[in-house]
Amino acid sequence: MPEFLSNVSPLMVFLAIAAIGFVFLLVSLVVGDIFDSFGFDSGVDGAADGHGLLDSRVISVFITAFGGFGAIGIQMGLSIVASSILGLVGGVLLGGIVSLFARFLFKQQSSSSVGTDQMIGRTAQVIVAIAPGSLGQVSCRVGEERIEKLARSKDN
Repeated sequence: MPEFLSNVSPLMVFLAIAAIGFVFLLVSLVVGDIFDSFGFDSGVDGAADGHGLLDSRVISVFITAFGGFGAIGIQMGLSIVASSILGLVGGVLLGGIVSLFARFLFKQQSSSSVGTDQMIGRTAQVIVAIAPGSLGQVSCRVGEERIEKLARSKDN
């Protein structure tokens, strides 16, 4: 075993894990979801609410909490296994809280875009003539917004 490894204590290992997780967290806060930036698809996305379970911020909080709670366990005099279990529980709890909070924030987002279904049944003005079998353009007011869409005649 190399000599520099013989001087490494379990506390230093847990603190290094926490530091790596924290750096990963800072990078993901600046860049956004790192996995999306590099095009990784985890396959476990949150299709229902748009927030993925394996979000890089959640994973980095898990790693940071694992290292931090593991270091706390070592300082309390627990064994390496018990400290690892404490770190695992702490990481899952804090990662879960971050995931729930991110889902809450994602659900609060709204959009001002008007869909085609909101124009059905409204009176529209033809802007570009609609010739049989081709496209034209109509303009419609939905609330305070004027929407212009391509249109085709229903029966030529």
